[in-house]
Amino acid sequence: MPDVHVPIPAETRDRLTAAAAAEGLSLRAYLMRLAGDSARPARDGTRADRVRQALHAWNGYDPDPEEEARLDAELDRRIAEAAATG
Repeated sequence: MPDVHVPIPAETRDRLTAAAAAEGLSLRAYLMRLAGDSARPARDGTRADRVRQALHAWNGYDPDPEEEARLDAELDRRIAEAAATG
């Protein structure tokens, strides 16, 4: 597959590079993974449902949408913090 060059601001490139490094990936591998993840939302819905049901059956954990949004925001904050210090 031939490479493609996409012009983006240097700040964006640096943030993506930091996020990739935080996960032990090259920028190329990180972007390929992101592209692959974005192609899967339709399949992941059923997988996510199965995981949620398994978690609930195992330990009763079943967050409501508000708690889930709060936890997602906390995870996003921690990822941004890790990327900024990396």
